[in-house]
Amino acid sequence: MNRIIPWSHDLLAEVVSPGDLAVDLTAGRGRDTLALWQLVGQAGQVIAFDVQAAALEVTQQCLLDAGAPVRIASEGHLPVPLQSGIDLIGVCHSRYSEVVSTAPAAIIANLGYLPGGNQELVTQPETTVAALEQALESLVMGGRLAVVVYPGHAGGQIEATRVGELFSGLDNSMFDVLQCLLCNRYQAPGLFVAEKRTGVGRGRC
Repeated sequence: MNRIIPWSHDLLAEVVSPGDLAVDLTAGRGRDTLALWQLVGQAGQVIAFDVQAAALEVTQQCLLDAGAPVRIASEGHLPVPLQSGIDLIGVCHSRYSEVVSTAPAAIIANLGYLPGGNQELVTQPETTVAALEQALESLVMGGRLAVVVYPGHAGGQIEATRVGELFSGLDNSMFDVLQCLLCNRYQAPGLFVAEKRTGVGRGRC
């Protein structure tokens, strides 16, 4: 009942094909990035954001250990070129539109703090919402955005509320939205998934 992150991966897997582009808005320890790469395969591309150098280092090692092709993208050469493999970039995900120029099939965000890292360094509602708005616009038809929220840490409930307001306010002619939560555990992680309905424009591509 509380397998929130595996559920997010499963729901994205339903819409991803080998060769697709996928985006990880919060690289963290690299597990979501690796899961996306396993979905898009050798011919696909994953772009992963994180502002913490420590997170990018851990993610890079996680991916290298799995045999994945990894590049460190340069802020001076944006947007990231469309090419197979994984590109890690150390910029805020609120700069999404500067970095990603092709419509992805799947996007994930695992909010909060870096597991095992400084718990005072957390994602912020303002930059999170800005990133999610750009991500939603960019999705391909039938593509999905999955967001895991953590109301239990300091500031986490505010961020979770802002994310919930964004998703619940999406135009239902353009998006279908799913929310998963443990309603008798106030501080448990929650999951939001938005799918861009087929027949809607492809956004940026």
